[in-house]
Amino acid sequence: MLIRRLYCFFLTIVIGVSVSCAQLNTERILAIGRNALFFNDYVLSIQYFNQIIKIKPYMAEPYMYRAIAKIQLGDYNGAEKDCEEVIKRNPFLPGAYYVRGFIHRENQSYEAAEKDFTKALEFAPGNKSYLINRSDVRQRQKKYDEAEKDIQQLLAKEPNAADLYYELGKIQLAKQDTFTAANTFQRVVNIIPQEASAWSALGYIRLLQSQNDSALICFDKAIELGTKWAGDFLNRGVLHYKRHNYRNALADYDKAIELSPNDPQGYYNRGSLRNQLGDYNNALDDFDQVLELSPNNMEGRYQHGIVSLELRDWEVAISDFDSIIERHPYFLPAYYLAARAHMELGNTKQAFTYQNKANELEKNKDIIQQQRKATLNTDVKVASNRPTQNKRKEFSSKAAQNIEDYESEYASEIRGSVQKQYLDIINESNFEISYYAKSNSLRQTNYYHHAIDELRNALCISQVIKITNQISALDIPSVEIHFEAINRLTDILKNNSQNPYTYFQRAIEFSLIQDHTSAIEDLNKTIVLNPQLALAYFCRANIRYNKLLYEFQNNQNKEELGQGNIDKVKINLDLIQQDYETTLALLPSFSFAHF
Repeated sequence: MLIRRLYCFFLTIVIGVSVSCAQLNTERILAIGRNALFFNDYVLSIQYFNQIIKIKPYMAEPYMYRAIAKIQLGDYNGAEKDCEEVIKRNPFLPGAYYVRGFIHRENQSYEAAEKDFTKALEFAPGNKSYLINRSDVRQRQKKYDEAEKDIQQLLAKEPNAADLYYELGKIQLAKQDTFTAANTFQRVVNIIPQEASAWSALGYIRLLQSQNDSALICFDKAIELGTKWAGDFLNRGVLHYKRHNYRNALADYDKAIELSPNDPQGYYNRGSLRNQLGDYNNALDDFDQVLELSPNNMEGRYQHGIVSLELRDWEVAISDFDSIIERHPYFLPAYYLAARAHMELGNTKQAFTYQNKANELEKNKDIIQQQRKATLNTDVKVASNRPTQNKRKEFSSKAAQNIEDYESEYASEIRGSVQKQYLDIINESNFEISYYAKSNSLRQTNYYHHAIDELRNALCISQVIKITNQISALDIPSVEIHFEAINRLTDILKNNSQNPYTYFQRAIEFSLIQDHTSAIEDLNKTIVLNPQLALAYFCRANIRYNKLLYEFQNNQNKEELGQGNIDKVKINLDLIQQDYETTLALLPSFSFAHF
């Protein structure tokens, strides 16, 4: 229920914006630009920041936010240049170093990233986001003790923070201190027992410790809690394999491949098991897939050669073993197996050559011992690290908040930090009226209601109006079109200010450029002129919701939640609920208002 979700939000500040973009002062343009950034309209947000830079090039903030938007669009060079401009104008702004550090990290310049995060911490000591990010890049440089100190500093302030213990456990594991890491991950499970990733991490540690029964319990629990990480199924499959429960192992490998079809590990494990069970043709298909995804995977190449031997495809097997010998000249099994294949082909001389080379290496065990690093691990594969989430998206939505709030905790997911993740079916986005909708191969439903067509006819427009919960961001031509439409509709209203549909159309245009306040004002006028227009109430409720959501997220860490502000939040929530209820009263069949 939408209203139940809404009552989780507490509004602390209201950003006012006027009706016409041409009349906005720079502070209000900046507010709308940040709003567009928050809702992932990166191209649109850049247009707003460009306006401010053109008018007041001495301001640091628009360069900062433009850098964040450019990061989302993959323009790291442009973003870094904007950060340099910020630092020129305000070298005491920690967010500038934070953003630049993020860019360095994405470019794998970890030493430079560490310097920037350290600089940011000079101006904002104890900032959680800066410390987590510095710990992350220190881990990537194998500076584990220093990385651990950063996490311990945060734990001193947040002794029950599961995400911090998760990160600490990963550092301890990287230091090969599995005993301490196990205790740390057990603590994570104790703090958040309903989080799949906590059980997954603990299961992996138990697997490393050969505590297979305990590991299986952990992976069962992670899967029961709805994990979508293929590694949990892969690792449980390994445990089933060790128990000779091959049917369940195959089922888990199948699920791992379904969840992560581009990961060669699942195909490798399934191929190995199929080979063991005598299903050679399907095993060969799996190892073909391994080599297609990872051509230099020598373990996969070795298994491919073995299966080819079973299928009596001697030349393919020889090619596989020769490739391995070229890369790993001290791997004896490749020589013996290549000799066997040559013997089957009747190439006795070549077979003896490989056999003699293997015998020579066998006599020089010291050399083999020195080259042990070049041997292959042909065991089934264990998944060790959960994948990181979309850092750029998390970075954008959090950095779009007040970058000058030094104590703001950016809850960005850094290398598998634990956060409550809810399924899309629970946290479905609200339905809105728009000209744009994202295409989704998993959802081919075309939502329809006759009131949408009636609205389009009343507006006398050629564009298709859609009801969707997957609105796409604007590109540059679209941004220009909507600004022009606002100017055109404003001219029309100068001559006829009594047409509710003109205000309604302009409200839609304002909402598309993220000018929520102006959109609400136009919808207010629409409703005054036509109080029976149900979709006007629906649109106003959605825009009020988005505005409230942004303002809450933008200020959630400020300690300004006095009773007056809480009362203001409740008033806004009541207004939103009233608009949805009015929509359903006027148009009971419009089920989208229930969302």
